[in-house]
Amino acid sequence: MPLTSTTTDYDMDSPRLFEEEAGRLRPVFGDASMGVHHVGSTAVVGLAAKPEIDILVVVSETKHLDQWQASLLHMGYDRGSDLNDGHHFFKRDTEGRRTHKLHVCASGHPQISRMLMLRDHLRSNTQDRMAYETLKLRLEKENQTGIAEYLKGKAPFLDELYGKIRAQQ
Repeated sequence: MPLTSTTTDYDMDSPRLFEEEAGRLRPVFGDASMGVHHVGSTAVVGLAAKPEIDILVVVSETKHLDQWQASLLHMGYDRGSDLNDGHHFFKRDTEGRRTHKLHVCASGHPQISRMLMLRDHLRSNTQDRMAYETLKLRLEKENQTGIAEYLKGKAPFLDELYGKIRAQQ
């Protein structure tokens, strides 16, 4: 089973693509939005990535999730499975290709700090960035069953890295 996309060298257009999509998304969340962040591998200059822009929207509360979901559907986003309790996930495909992944979490959700800390660390630590890239490329090459296998393969590395970052604080 193929992955949603193939990993490629870092695309210098990623920040612009994030800003364009963030501009489309901000009105959906309105006053509930506390921040829209570029996360994931496309947010790390120099890191090979699937050409899928990860966006994290931090909201004050999620009581309007059904309303947001309806608006997002009109924008081409489909609801994915929540990644964990309170971590709401949406995905957008264009012309049969995954282009965006949207993460919506209420302020204080532990996934917010995790995503931002990992992003910031990989931006500033070349050794860990290269180790992560090597792992991602290997997992993609060896993948037999799809995205769940790929994500499961990355998890121990990311968990260990996050623990290292937290210990340094």
